[in-house]
Amino acid sequence: MDLSIVIPAFEESNKIARDIAAAADFLDSHQLEGEIIVVDDGSEDNTSEIARSVKIPSNIKRNVLRYEAHRGKGYAVRTGINHTTGDFVMFADSGCCVPYEDTLRGLELLKSGTCDIAHGSRKTCGCRIEKTQSFYRRVCSKIFHWFVVRDMKIPAEFTDTQCGFKIYKGDVARHLYGESVIDGFTFDIEIIMRAQKEGYRIKEFPIDWTCDRDSRLSPTRSSWSVLSELLTIRRIMSKK
Repeated sequence: MDLSIVIPAFEESNKIARDIAAAADFLDSHQLEGEIIVVDDGSEDNTSEIARSVKIPSNIKRNVLRYEAHRGKGYAVRTGINHTTGDFVMFADSGCCVPYEDTLRGLELLKSGTCDIAHGSRKTCGCRIEKTQSFYRRVCSKIFHWFVVRDMKIPAEFTDTQCGFKIYKGDVARHLYGESVIDGFTFDIEIIMRAQKEGYRIKEFPIDWTCDRDSRLSPTRSSWSVLSELLTIRRIMSKK
């Protein structure tokens, strides 16, 4: 298996068909032996039913995982990655905010031995933003980035820790996510810190990005849970 694509989804019945079709078209057009794993994070709509019904080429494996309780994006991504078999593994947010063609940039970094983990970034040189976030979300993003750099000691060179377009060497992904514990929004921070502790190399690459304003994350409602998760990560990583 060349590439495993994990798509976490929570009540994405209006988007998931397009997500799967785009992922399948990318794999097929580049003749990659691949699998698409959709993780339905306790949706109350018919996300999983639609995901199972989308027509894709027969050579592409599809796996739709669903559990009843909504657990959070981190739990969904971890569940998907733990079911992967690919030499390379990625996760991509629902909504096709980043064209799958941009995956090639990250894969080149991994295949050339430049790094073990390739992060898409909306804030590095060479990226192209078709539609930006609201002013409020941009402010929240800057505050979050300042906090994780200052308090969590994330290197400032990582410009976009929360971008939902990340690619890993398969064994590296399964190892890191097999150890991770954060279920919510800040799981990316935990994975970065674990990767650094274990000496894995992380590089960013520019992406083309279009903001999907139909987001499942509310900065206002999620602020306390985000802070709680960050404190948990700091406590866990201080013991390693």
